Amino acid sequence: MAVSRGIRIAIDRGGTFTDCVGNPGTGRMEDDIIIKLLSEDPSNYKDAPLEGIRRLMSKFTGKEIPRAEALDTSRIESIRMGTTVATNALLERKGERIALVTTKGFKDCLAIGNQSRPKIFDLAIAKPEVLYQKVVEIDERVTLEDYAEDPTRHTTRPKSQEEASLDDDLVRGLSGEAVRILKRPAENQIREKLEALFKEGFKSIAVCLVHGYTFPDHEALIGKIAKDVGFKHVSLSHELMPMIKLVPRATSACADAYLTPAIKKYIAGFEAGFEGGLGVDSVKHESGSKGARCEFMQSDGGLVDVAKFSGLRAILSGPAGGVVGYALTSWDPKTKTPVIGFDMGGTSTDVSRYGAGRYDHVFETTTAGVTIQSPQLDINTVAAGGGSRLFFRNGLFVVGPESAGAHPGPACYRKNGPLTVTDANLFLGRLLPDFFPKIFGRNEDQGLDYEASKKLFEELTKEINEESRGEGKEKIMTADEVAYGFIKIANETMTRPIRSLTEARGHDASKHRLATFGGAGGQHAVAIAESLGIHQILIHKYSSVLSAYGMALADVVDESQVPESKVWSESAKEELKKSMDSLKIASSKRLKDQGFQNDSIVFEEYLNMRYRGTESALMIIRPSKEETDGEYDGKDWAFGKAFIKQHEQEFGFTLPDRDILVDDVRVRGIGKSFEGLAKTVDQQLDEIRPHAKMINPIKKHSTAKVYFEGGRLDTPIYKLDDIKVGDQIKGPAILADDTQTIIVTPESTALAIETHIIIDIGEEKKDAGLSIKEVDPIMLSVFAHRFMAIAEQMGRSLQKTSVSTNVKERLDYSCALFDSDGGLVANAPHLPVHLGSMSTCVRTQAKIWEGNLKDGDVLVSNHPEFGGTHLPDITVITPAFSEGKILFYVAARAHHADIGGILPGSMPPHSRELYQEGAAIKSEKLVSEGRFDEEKITKLLFDEPASYPGCSGTRCLADNLNDLKAQIAANKKGISLIKSLIEDYGEEVVQFYMRSIQANAENSVRNLLKDVSKRFSGQELSAEDYMDDGSPIKLKITIDAEKGEAIFDFAGTGPEVYANINAPEAVTHSAIIYCLRCLISEDIPLNQGCMKPIDVRIPKKSFLSPSETAAVVGGNVLTSQRVTDVILRCFQACAASQGCCNNLTFGFGGNQSDEEGKAVAGFGYYETIAGGSGAGPTWDGTNGVHVHMTNTRITDTEVFERRYPVILREFSLREDSGGKGQHKGGNGVIRDVEFRIPLQVSILSERRVYHPYGLAGGGDAACGQNLWVRNIKYDDGRVEERQINLGGKNTAAMQPGERIIVITPGGGGWGKVGEESKAVRNKDVHAAWRKGSLASRQETAETSS
Repeated sequence: MAVSRGIRIAIDRGGTFTDCVGNPGTGRMEDDIIIKLLSEDPSNYKDAPLEGIRRLMSKFTGKEIPRAEALDTSRIESIRMGTTVATNALLERKGERIALVTTKGFKDCLAIGNQSRPKIFDLAIAKPEVLYQKVVEIDERVTLEDYAEDPTRHTTRPKSQEEASLDDDLVRGLSGEAVRILKRPAENQIREKLEALFKEGFKSIAVCLVHGYTFPDHEALIGKIAKDVGFKHVSLSHELMPMIKLVPRATSACADAYLTPAIKKYIAGFEAGFEGGLGVDSVKHESGSKGARCEFMQSDGGLVDVAKFSGLRAILSGPAGGVVGYALTSWDPKTKTPVIGFDMGGTSTDVSRYGAGRYDHVFETTTAGVTIQSPQLDINTVAAGGGSRLFFRNGLFVVGPESAGAHPGPACYRKNGPLTVTDANLFLGRLLPDFFPKIFGRNEDQGLDYEASKKLFEELTKEINEESRGEGKEKIMTADEVAYGFIKIANETMTRPIRSLTEARGHDASKHRLATFGGAGGQHAVAIAESLGIHQILIHKYSSVLSAYGMALADVVDESQVPESKVWSESAKEELKKSMDSLKIASSKRLKDQGFQNDSIVFEEYLNMRYRGTESALMIIRPSKEETDGEYDGKDWAFGKAFIKQHEQEFGFTLPDRDILVDDVRVRGIGKSFEGLAKTVDQQLDEIRPHAKMINPIKKHSTAKVYFEGGRLDTPIYKLDDIKVGDQIKGPAILADDTQTIIVTPESTALAIETHIIIDIGEEKKDAGLSIKEVDPIMLSVFAHRFMAIAEQMGRSLQKTSVSTNVKERLDYSCALFDSDGGLVANAPHLPVHLGSMSTCVRTQAKIWEGNLKDGDVLVSNHPEFGGTHLPDITVITPAFSEGKILFYVAARAHHADIGGILPGSMPPHSRELYQEGAAIKSEKLVSEGRFDEEKITKLLFDEPASYPGCSGTRCLADNLNDLKAQIAANKKGISLIKSLIEDYGEEVVQFYMRSIQANAENSVRNLLKDVSKRFSGQELSAEDYMDDGSPIKLKITIDAEKGEAIFDFAGTGPEVYANINAPEAVTHSAIIYCLRCLISEDIPLNQGCMKPIDVRIPKKSFLSPSETAAVVGGNVLTSQRVTDVILRCFQACAASQGCCNNLTFGFGGNQSDEEGKAVAGFGYYETIAGGSGAGPTWDGTNGVHVHMTNTRITDTEVFERRYPVILREFSLREDSGGKGQHKGGNGVIRDVEFRIPLQVSILSERRVYHPYGLAGGGDAACGQNLWVRNIKYDDGRVEERQINLGGKNTAAMQPGERIIVITPGGGGWGKVGEESKAVRNKDVHAAWRKGSLASRQETAETSS
């Protein structure tokens, strides 16, 4: 083969293997050489990519190149690479030692983060560790002059920074917003602090100041001084990603400072292996032909020159190649069929989507616990891949999320590993040892160990059958059935998030193709596609090295972005065009510097847009000429119309009466190097399918007994190399080579085209005739997933069709499925305060309306006496009928922003009677036989609350009505999905498994109670604690160890209170379920069964069972926390946590009137504030986090100041506020808010009198305190600043310049001071997962209550 300078090499360095694809310069696939080698093999080579290039060059040149010899670049045109160097450094926390430089008052901003906890049922809260080792605060501060919630829409127009003088305190920021400079930094102090850091050995720093995205001057000054001092690397947040939000931007700056030095070090070592240089500069400047282009894949799917590759953009470097690979080889611009990418490897399963001819990007993602603000492909890890571990727990088959990892790996890897999905496939004949690399055993020369997998499956089968016999079941399972059961559950586990990912963006999963790649993808693709309703699967010839192949096809990309703050209009359009053009000019220059000419440079132009009053911004691409002519009346720059269209698609509605705001201008400059495939998949299918023939049986390599639904079948095996274009293979069959195995099920057919294997899926056989004599543990596990999937899909429907910020953006809702008695079957998401209470509500309504409901009726209720928690949470309930009888109920509960009462937001801190908190609906029909009763619900929400003294009706009736209709639609969706399930399995079977899943949860709780009784030697468990007003909560738990039952008796609890800390009974039920789930510490179904072994006894007319007129707003957010502490104290589980939500509200207007009696337009704001969590027997408490019954995120500092007339002076950890002990309690926080206009400010809090207690000899934590920093003005003009204690619950009219300082309680300590710590940090099994939009949505849902 003649070789000139033209060799192109693409490499993906993965966690286990490094894949290399080389082409001599012809561009033809048939000339490609593929090499796969271990990423770590220190006894043979130092660096896998270098070794891969050496082997490729040896083949291309025809002579063996010795390992010690530097590689000659004169024949290499380009090297393209994706690497896990950044991800690994992040996961293992092996980056550079760094310091963070930030604004005074915010040293702990990353330690607190958004204040939510990652796992709501973990008592040992493990927040991700910060990346920095030290923080330096700079005494500087700027804020925004105007605020978005200003009802007058006042806009200040100051001079630009170029026009302003050095003394001007008011300037125009980069986003166009007016910036007020409150404090300029002193250069000598900056230098002093940085020099001290440098002397301590720090060489890399991250700089992020409040509002640095729009006013970068102070950051730039620090950067300049840092360079002078000698720091090798300085990451300035405004240069990396000038987007609003302090915490993600500061984390991003830290990630860049932490990772870039590690990447530069790796690149220097890599470059040292070549004789010539690498990168654009080497090609330009080096004499002769010594130099080659070298580009690295970035997280956004674009390549960048080696010299510009940075840590921040490197985190998804490897997986991004796979997305590019399937996108460019599977998408057809004519048919426009969207594609779901399914990348299943040994240690992770990643899912993504490609549609409309461009990549889906997200701008805030979390990897290894680090939330990063940077454009990244929307890649979502949904499972741990072939290494997902298999468990039989509490009568259920469970797959993952724990992984066997690369070491020890699955049982069959000959390292004594556990049972995994890979073992199940091997045992069932779906993975062929003959085709798998022989790299196992002591000498790394043996194949997969079938016997090891078989032995463990036989042992597990025996265990399952013994447990079944103990429960009186007749059915005995075979090892085959057990292994196949795990495969089914693995597929269910992966299907749910894939459906979520597509549907959350407004797409129907069944309208896609599935492109599968990665070593294990082909074994599961057909089952996944069947579950999603997908009819065709694409498997590229290079599917096992598709990430590397994607690098070869990718384009060089230059991303740039600037912040904006404009209302979309014709006049704004011209200014936005100027901003866009300047970005394009700068981008074009950078791409030309990399060797691209004008004719190969194209631009994608974006505006980041949202409706006023919402935070759901959409990144809108400039419509193409085709779209403009076809949809937008031929008008160029139709961003506004494109935004409205996309908003309608993703969220199901538009807001025509609201302004559209532009937050950012973004340009993606693309240096084109890929001109498209010779023929697309659809073109090949059109040509090949008419002439396709069944494969000649002579090509069969062998036959194996392979397990499919129902048993083992004789299955022909074909080598992929023997299959030619046009060969058709009817299932069952296996197609394999030494890198992948493709399963063709009996109902499917495979067809070979030039670039892919195409699998067409036939009709799936349904599980007909399931027995209802006894529970099948596999089907029980399947139904657990199906029921939860229905609740999740109801939630997505609710979010999509609602309009309020609370539901649409904060996801403050729950959707659930109930049996015919109103018993909970499945609830999503798991908001602790909704867990038991929704069922109380549904059962109460079912009893009230028994025999009086018809098909098409819908009920509504929010009254505490009828299963409500607090009035803003309105529950909508729909019965589902079959032949005149109710089969089941579905319900949707949503938090409505306002339902009337004495204060906007319907959360008054000083309510005494229920009517002061807003509309109270006991039990009403919202819909009668399909007719929505708008008149009645308007009367209930708007007219009735206003009839009480000092009260107003709802202040947002339109939002209430829209959200109620969205709740009705969500219920309709749930009913339709369950009816589909009934069509598949039959009514009796679905009802049987509804009851069985409840029985499963019941058994889990019974087992827990038996264990607890044994641990405490049968003694009675009791505890007592007090609310700050002295009201006691007493609890005595008596366990019947034989039956696994318990009485929770609250006798002795204080009487109803003439205040608002009364808690409806439903709240106590929720607290009990929450605590039981925490104590079981395994993922059990949370449903009615949990409460069946529990007899809850609450004295009537106590403040835990108040009368129907009692105020309850504090019961939901304060008393619920104390009830939780008391329950956990009974079980001696952990010390008390902060025991409070620290509810802060402020605003003006609403039902307040001016002197002439007219309503004043205003705004209201509500937040809850973190504190310390309690320590336990094996853990320290956590600082600055929400605990137990709440998990709400805090508004980011910069968004807070942009939306409201406030300055956040401090948000930091409160040192030494946690209880002392063997294990320390977590510290509370200090939140200091200054008000810039007159506002009514209210605080509703607890633990200001009674300390959060320690346990087992641990110390109590500090109480909280609420201070009003008041300016007292004297007649002689003097102003005195006074600190006034507001107590736990108060409201005050605060003036400009006055502040509230909320000092929150810590958590109690555990064990005596001086005893040796037994604290262990549990490993987060999701740490390595790529968390795109799917995880972001899930986390939002779990942090909304």
